[in-house]
Amino acid sequence: MVSLGQSRKTTSAATGTRIVFGLAGALALSACTSASNLNQGGTFASARPAAPLAPAPLTPVQSGALQPTAPEPGQLGATAPEGSQVAALPDASQPTTTAPVTEAKDKTPVTRNTMVGAWTVSSGGSNCQIFLALTKWSGGYRAAPRGCSGGISDVQAWDVKDSKVVLVNSSGAQAATLYRSAGERFDGNTAGGGAISFSR
Repeated sequence: MVSLGQSRKTTSAATGTRIVFGLAGALALSACTSASNLNQGGTFASARPAAPLAPAPLTPVQSGALQPTAPEPGQLGATAPEGSQVAALPDASQPTTTAPVTEAKDKTPVTRNTMVGAWTVSSGGSNCQIFLALTKWSGGYRAAPRGCSGGISDVQAWDVKDSKVVLVNSSGAQAATLYRSAGERFDGNTAGGGAISFSR
């Protein structure tokens, strides 16, 4: 015969078991509901995308000519402060000329014998050669330019006068005058005002 105490213990154990199974069932049902929500929407209801924002009104752009700004000091077009002096830039439209040579820098006497032979001539931005001989010619002695251009190409005679070398063209006019600069170098001017030099 089962005693009253044993009956109470059995009833209490059965009740505890029911409570545990009840809690387990509630948890399982909650998990299924969450999984169902994920499968249906792909995201939780709280993670739904927000409604798009309305675009802000645009301000119309105004067009017009830009006002010129003052250039910084030192920039092209900048004006110097009052009282300061600025060197004027050379005018590109005007031809650049060198100062004419009017005397010898090297005072060593110039003779016809020292001038005989081939010389490299620089004139008008180009180089050529000229041969000076002691053969008598109209206007002095025979000169033969080779590959020269401009007025130098027409030189046919040369001579030494007052320690300067004079070149003469086919019409008998003076084509250029040169002065000794240093040793085997002579500098001077053509009849047209250009620079000319002899060297070897």
